[in-house]
Amino acid sequence: MERTRRRVRPPVRGFRPRLLAVLAALVLAVLPGITLTSSVARAADADLVRNGGFETGLTGWNCSAGSGATVTTPVRTGASALRATPSGGDNARCSQTVTVKPDSQYTLSGYVRGSYVYLGVTGTGGPSGDGFSWTQSATDWHPLGHTFRTGPTTNKITIYTHGWYGTPAYHADDITLVGPSVDPGLPPPTPTGLTAASVSAQSATMSWNAVPGATSYHLYVNGQRAQTVTGTTTRTTLGGLTPNTTYVVTITSANDAGESPRAPAVTVNTTVGEPDALPAKALVGYLHASFANGAGYVRMADVPDSWDVIHLAFGEPTSVTSGDIRFNRCPVTQCPNVESDAEFKAAIKAKQAQGKKVLISIGGQNGQVQLNSTAARDAFVTSVSKIIDEYGLDGLDIDFEGHSLSLNANDTDFKNPTTPVIVNLIQAIKTLKAKYGAKFVLTMAPETFFVQLGYQYYGTGRWGGQDPRAGSYLPVIHALREDLTLLHVQDYNSGSIMGLDNQYHSMGGADFHIAMTDMLLTGFPVAGDTANVFPALRPEQIAIGMPASVNAGNGHVSSAEVNKALDCLTKGTSCGTYRTHGVWPKLRGLMSWSINWDRHNNTDFSRNFDTWRR
Repeated sequence: MERTRRRVRPPVRGFRPRLLAVLAALVLAVLPGITLTSSVARAADADLVRNGGFETGLTGWNCSAGSGATVTTPVRTGASALRATPSGGDNARCSQTVTVKPDSQYTLSGYVRGSYVYLGVTGTGGPSGDGFSWTQSATDWHPLGHTFRTGPTTNKITIYTHGWYGTPAYHADDITLVGPSVDPGLPPPTPTGLTAASVSAQSATMSWNAVPGATSYHLYVNGQRAQTVTGTTTRTTLGGLTPNTTYVVTITSANDAGESPRAPAVTVNTTVGEPDALPAKALVGYLHASFANGAGYVRMADVPDSWDVIHLAFGEPTSVTSGDIRFNRCPVTQCPNVESDAEFKAAIKAKQAQGKKVLISIGGQNGQVQLNSTAARDAFVTSVSKIIDEYGLDGLDIDFEGHSLSLNANDTDFKNPTTPVIVNLIQAIKTLKAKYGAKFVLTMAPETFFVQLGYQYYGTGRWGGQDPRAGSYLPVIHALREDLTLLHVQDYNSGSIMGLDNQYHSMGGADFHIAMTDMLLTGFPVAGDTANVFPALRPEQIAIGMPASVNAGNGHVSSAEVNKALDCLTKGTSCGTYRTHGVWPKLRGLMSWSINWDRHNNTDFSRNFDTWRR
């Protein structure tokens, strides 16, 4: 996985401030030369900001690229405040759209801490235009404010806070917008389309159709409110359910005017199976847990509900051949908004209570692992076990890249490997599986070079001279196929690969994903030897690996192409020129690099998959 890929920063076209609030009726002088107009609150005036003290998390607020979170210290008043962390390509803007009256005066105010922190408003349409106030440096809570008048046709404005690119995290609290209140109108309509998109033994993922004018949705289980979903999200997971139990679920929509009537109830029957069972259609993603790049850091608690399997990237060895794996969380110098270990572990437990699986991923682009000796094998087992136990994880993802795996010259049979790095890895994983039992989740994320290329080339070849890494994952996958939960080959950063039609397929469209996945679901002769066939894997073991955005890796495709690939493989529709060898309705789903890049790209990848799997 490309952990260092960065987003190219666009040219700055002006300040884009973030919200922070002062006491609404104060007259504030922010900086020399900046004077705020006095505003006396009238009887009809009210504070129109929703959750201006951040006492209910980020309810009502939208923070760019997952940059915002609430904290319990420092806090100006109440129990919480906003902390938002800029990156090299994002100024950590948090905003809220507010309904206002035309041709009316309002005072925006708030308190901030940090360097280069802005509080402002857009969309005023008034005679003085939009505006902001800011502070260059505030070591303690500092008031900011701006008074403005709306235009004759303005009925909505956006207030915001932001920091500046590459600066440390800033804080905000007590944001208010005082002025004439507006009749909130009517509650939104009742939601339609409530469906149990996937059900396991202990969780049910519910989805529904968006309701115009709704700012939140309330889910009721057996008559009791169980969960509230804010914003435009139309999918959530109800966790902590009891296996083999019937639940009655309904939903309402809500806004400032009130709550809609409840929708017709849906009956949900949890399964009898293992509590760790994955949804029938699952989304797998990598979370940048040990490093920072242009995608920004995402706290575990803020991982969107769409992701069913979360890979912590990455555990890496102390040296290439030691087998001693360490997982070091992102330092605060790189990730200013990183949570504490206690918060991180608590968030993992909360995700697991919702039915999510959290795994440690070993390797990645920079983590070369070569288990050349039995000592390295044993160190691998011991160190990986320590990580799993410390964080209470569900299992292990093997993401060996580069030169981690290769085949010795005389190792030509994938069913009976003899190369030490291959044999020792297989033995190590089997030991871990035996230690943790049937609930242990095992996934792998090889590149196409190590899997599908094996159709043409395997190791150095019969006559020598080939790259010894070609197809080198095949013996590992084959030996562990009964223990393997998911194989999600990286269908990106790949050269052209020959498919079962003996034609070369290249990245850039649905055809590549269809052809590469068809090989795994059909099986193929290794190195062209029809007497030595790599058997097909079960469709529920396969997720297709894709980049979440153009920034995440080469080979990104549009949502339309993603859906074509899924529809072709699971329904036999929307296929292109490549003819598959079957249709697999039980194909498990998608894997993506990464959760962070998806958040950076407005969650387009995950939202599209949520829509497809409904």
